Amino acid sequence: MSIARVAVLYQAIEPPVVNGVRKPPKPGGYRDSGADIAYSLQLQSDIDVLTATPSSSPNDEDGWCFPDTEEGIMLALKKGATHLWANTVLFTTHPLQSSSRIGKYQDLARVFGQPPPMVEKYDDKEFVNNLLRSKGGFTMPRSWSLSKSEDVKSRLRALNLPFPVVVKPIRGRGSYGVRMCTSEGEVIEQIKALFEDSLAIMIEEYLAGEEITITVMPPSEETPRYWAMPIVKRFNHADGIAPYSGVIAVTSNSTVIPSGHYAKYPSYHEVTRQCEEVAKLLRVTAPIRIDARRFTNDQNSDFALFDVNMKPNMTGPGRPGRENQASLTALSAAALGWDYSTLLRSMLLRSHTLRALREAQPDL
Repeated sequence: MSIARVAVLYQAIEPPVVNGVRKPPKPGGYRDSGADIAYSLQLQSDIDVLTATPSSSPNDEDGWCFPDTEEGIMLALKKGATHLWANTVLFTTHPLQSSSRIGKYQDLARVFGQPPPMVEKYDDKEFVNNLLRSKGGFTMPRSWSLSKSEDVKSRLRALNLPFPVVVKPIRGRGSYGVRMCTSEGEVIEQIKALFEDSLAIMIEEYLAGEEITITVMPPSEETPRYWAMPIVKRFNHADGIAPYSGVIAVTSNSTVIPSGHYAKYPSYHEVTRQCEEVAKLLRVTAPIRIDARRFTNDQNSDFALFDVNMKPNMTGPGRPGRENQASLTALSAAALGWDYSTLLRSMLLRSHTLRALREAQPDL
């Protein structure tokens, strides 16, 4: 007996400008990971997967997912979807939140994803990092922001930056647009490039040590608390930055930290605790992924949290030619003994009614 009829949504709507900043849409709109999710979920005997076209091929990412437009979501619901997997970027005016037509299904359909208003607010990396600093108890790098209206050269001279630094978008996507800069000239060059799409950018203290990423799962009936999955270590950085997964597969530059290291280096326990506290503070309803890095190469150096990702990449193996496309979260799940399909099932069971998703609002 089927416990869910799932329709996976991909990004067909360009994110809006929020406070002068637009999150860059991903080329293809996450259709690649959407196809991975749909294909692998159907391997679960008690889950039915609806597809936009009846003849979707495992060799092709097209046809597996529905566009996240009002019409696309309504098509999925009319086909009998009981669960919508929001493999897209959400925001307050997104049809999942605002459409009255879709709202008629708010007690009938469940959604796997974050509440749209919370995504819109917490996708602002400057806001989240400043929030964590203000709350206390979180280890953070130093950070500065610049707006397009400022005299950049004068502001940079006043800041007296501790080179090297990292220049990044306020609403970023992975390592897209992120650059380590070793001089004022490089900073100005990167700022100009980012100002083409955004009215504001961030500059952060460069963290030179070991980089890790931690996926935090939300509560469920089985585990009624926020909990962190095994830590994944990143290596083989390009110019000081972990390369974008769309260019270099994370399986070639990432590995799970052996459990024995936790006892040897207490900082792993501490950063895990902090990541769980971040998820609890933000009241997330789906997994988030938090990136952290030691201040120095000393293994006893503390980790600083530098990036909270409301939508982790969810590519995974299963379809032909996708053997090396495990995401960071999938790598972590493998250390728990979960294959990609099992991970997806566990995530789907953490879905909420559309009504609950719509009613959730950020209170920070």
